[in-house]
Amino acid sequence: MNFKQYSPNSFSVLPPVVKNLLILNALFYLTTMVMESQFSIDLSEKLGLHYPLAEKFQPYQLVTYMFMHGSFMHLFFNMFALWMFGNVLENYWGPKRFLTYYMITGIGAGCIQLLVTYLRLESLYSQVSPEDLKMVMSKGAEALSEGKNFIDGTMAEINGLLNSSTIGASGAVFGILLAFGMLFPNTLLYIYFAIPIKAKWFVLLYGAMELFSGIANNPTDNVAHFAHLGGMLFGFILIKFWQKNKNQVF
Repeated sequence: MNFKQYSPNSFSVLPPVVKNLLILNALFYLTTMVMESQFSIDLSEKLGLHYPLAEKFQPYQLVTYMFMHGSFMHLFFNMFALWMFGNVLENYWGPKRFLTYYMITGIGAGCIQLLVTYLRLESLYSQVSPEDLKMVMSKGAEALSEGKNFIDGTMAEINGLLNSSTIGASGAVFGILLAFGMLFPNTLLYIYFAIPIKAKWFVLLYGAMELFSGIANNPTDNVAHFAHLGGMLFGFILIKFWQKNKNQVF
């Protein structure tokens, strides 16, 4: 792979892949709102990433979940980060390599989320009776669709893991953040536009916070922390693979 050299003279504030990703995400969000308000169709349930044993799982969801967002602020912060860091990376790598990186880290993040869900479910199955587990399997999806869940905490968690969906571009965005920290480690970022911190330390700090939050396993925060870490993990592996095969020093 030949990397395009980063140069201020060739820099574009809105390169083509970033621009089209922004447009696609915005269109998916608007379509989701229209379909829900006008036709009572929840696209997040159809295009969000479900656990493979769930009734609503489809393989294509590993791609489509990246374009779904639960709120305007969810969309805004992901797209702001995509533009802020992604435009630098696309100018440096070129559009094809950047798109490859974005899709692999996003799909990889989804795979890690499914793996963590599987491991968590395996640890929970032994804590409920076969009868209760059967009830979750048969009634759980319907209960969640009505805004309900089981009173028993373990049954409720199993139901949430089995029948809830993961949405958002955050996994790919965290992959982009990781790449920026690796390629431009000493670039100063400003937390709250006031506190300077080098990109490499910012990435390490953010990654540590996500790891801690994921291990803490607070079911009320509704954030797929391990998907974020999965995007960073796949990004690290991909960059190291490119570096090894082309002797490219970052």
